[in-house]
Amino acid sequence: MSHSLPPAALPLAASLLLLPATLPAQVTPGQPLQEIIVTADPREARTPGDLVSPVTVLSGAELARRQAPTLGELLDGLPGVSNSSFGPGVGRPVVRGLQGSRVQVLEDGLPVGDVSGEGADHAIGIDTSRATQVEVFRGPAVLLYGSGAAGGLVNVRSNRHDPELRNGPWFTGQASYGENGNDRQGSLGIELPAGNFALRADGSRRRTKDFSIDGFQQVGQTGGRRDRLVNSSIETDAWSVGGIWSGPRGYLSIGYSGWETDYGIPENFDARPRNIGGQSDDFERVFADFTRIDLRGELREPVAGIEVARLKLAWTEFEQQEVEFKFDRTPAGGDFREAVVEADFANDQLDLRLELVHVPIGGLSGVFGFQYGDRDFVAGDPRGADRNYYIRPVTTRNFAMFLLEELPTAFGSLEFSARIERERSSPDAIVGDRVTGVTGSDGAFIPFPEQADSRSFWPVSLSAGALVDLGAEYRLRASVTRAERTPSPEQLYAFGRHAAAGTFEIGDTRLGKETYLNLEIGLDRRTGQVLYQGALFYNRVDDFIYLRSEDDGTGAPVFVNDIGNRAGEGATLGCAPGDGGLCRLRNQLVFSEQADAEFYGAEFNAVASLLEGPTSVALRFGGDYVRGKLRGGNGNLPRITPKRAGAGIDVSHGNVVVSTDLSRIFGQSRTAEAETSTGSFYLLSFDIEWQPDVLAGASLFLRGRNLLNEDGRLHQSFFKDQAPIIGRAFFAGARFEFGG
Repeated sequence: MSHSLPPAALPLAASLLLLPATLPAQVTPGQPLQEIIVTADPREARTPGDLVSPVTVLSGAELARRQAPTLGELLDGLPGVSNSSFGPGVGRPVVRGLQGSRVQVLEDGLPVGDVSGEGADHAIGIDTSRATQVEVFRGPAVLLYGSGAAGGLVNVRSNRHDPELRNGPWFTGQASYGENGNDRQGSLGIELPAGNFALRADGSRRRTKDFSIDGFQQVGQTGGRRDRLVNSSIETDAWSVGGIWSGPRGYLSIGYSGWETDYGIPENFDARPRNIGGQSDDFERVFADFTRIDLRGELREPVAGIEVARLKLAWTEFEQQEVEFKFDRTPAGGDFREAVVEADFANDQLDLRLELVHVPIGGLSGVFGFQYGDRDFVAGDPRGADRNYYIRPVTTRNFAMFLLEELPTAFGSLEFSARIERERSSPDAIVGDRVTGVTGSDGAFIPFPEQADSRSFWPVSLSAGALVDLGAEYRLRASVTRAERTPSPEQLYAFGRHAAAGTFEIGDTRLGKETYLNLEIGLDRRTGQVLYQGALFYNRVDDFIYLRSEDDGTGAPVFVNDIGNRAGEGATLGCAPGDGGLCRLRNQLVFSEQADAEFYGAEFNAVASLLEGPTSVALRFGGDYVRGKLRGGNGNLPRITPKRAGAGIDVSHGNVVVSTDLSRIFGQSRTAEAETSTGSFYLLSFDIEWQPDVLAGASLFLRGRNLLNEDGRLHQSFFKDQAPIIGRAFFAGARFEFGG
């Protein structure tokens, strides 16, 4: 349920526009923008203020304040960015209404190599605790990193490949405890330099129990357990070790890292005999892990005409299992019966990128390069003779060339980019799949294709933009981008049950490229007591691919059993209420379809210095809005982030900084077919950080989240009706950095 504002918050709400508490991380009241280099920009010499693309960079104290165990949660509330969660173990960034395989996630400049692209229940294989900088490109970043960045780009940078070596041993770490969920987190990093060489290593761990919420976890639930997000516990470990050599003309870095997680899909689970409101007697957990080898190298002036040559390479082996835990009903809450692996994911991925920064030519300075990707991916049900595939084995290879040029002008600068790539997906033949087919929304039978066609695409993307200096204080940004995106293997070849997500997905091998025409204009104020950034954007998409649910005639989506039978079909004939096995209609039927769409919206955020001196006070406020719909009056797109608004205040005195934030997430009633609406709610939080004089290099912190204990539902999440956000939570911890 949605709470009204507490009386103490009403004056603040009335005096501000209640825009989200999100600030450009690089802004300091009364100061120019800090000189933070955007490392995902292939020139690696420009700050956010130098780029035409709207970029938010989190680093230093702001990154520490926002630190969260999932990437979506860490970025939630930044301009145009929200979190699409599938419970506390999964948080994926949504950028201007686009998510999944349209938002490319990089670690140190190369794709993560996990299976989070089209799986709403899949965690991103990123250890956020070792991030030293997070860069968020809002809008198409296709020109830099390919069609997987058609909606945006997030680059998580660690210090593993940083060519700046310290003078002596260096240690960093943090530990925290959250009372909600008994949430224990810790990390430790070390660097041991020796001349031009350094050994670096880090590790992290997180352990939780089930989290607390306000009320029932499922929409419409009237009985059973309250105030607990059942099956929401998490266990995650990550580590890395590597070495780097750095000299006057460049560096070479090699690293080996691993990540593993075990998290639950929160479900309305209650295996007592009195089964009120349809509580389940089983639940799903996800087990995922990867190992990864990274190589980074840079050489200055390798040949005439090239200032810097930069090589990046990563090899990732990723595995994931979705496991159903079954119980027999007992008065005590169920006796464990068996655990069944329902889905096996495997992803082997090679990514290689070469960037060449050329010397200025006729006033033009820029970079050109090449990128290659090779991905072997499969998602199947491993259960013996009844094996079937959610995604059949498919190999996808991609080769691309790109160019980025900048031309200084009397009024600022012009920027031009181009990218051409070839992508080919080659699937295996599947004979004897357990799924024979499904009935489409028109009543026609869609058979499972034993043979699936290979598909090749040649996406071409172009972009032009300008930065216009309007005196010393203001800068205008304007850009136009025409980008093409290829369908993902999941969108082309899905045909089966996606167990933990609770969906039965049908891809389409006839899908074509998406074409984006993105227009954007923005205005920044870069100096003075009040600093701000604002932007308007319009994104017109031809042949947009989306997952369409079918209405069962009552406004609810159609559900099928594990082999795609609707009610009254095949194995569901003769089923009685409560029957298990193939009588259970537990998978929402969704189809990958294409239609013309459009996204438009606005973003604004600002900081105002109210008081400077021994005690300083700064006010932050901002907001964002995105509208996503099918063109031609054909309806709304599903899972579009609602408008958000809020404000915050920072007070610092001596070694203590106190921040308070209040934001409102509005309701979303513009829904797609068979999609439910969500109500509005408020989020109130605080942060206190103290750096004691007696502990140089260390700080203690206390945080409070969702202080109003709201039962909030994230409309952009596929899982909003099954689980709300977690309830009121407090965290206490310490971080340290010394040596070097």
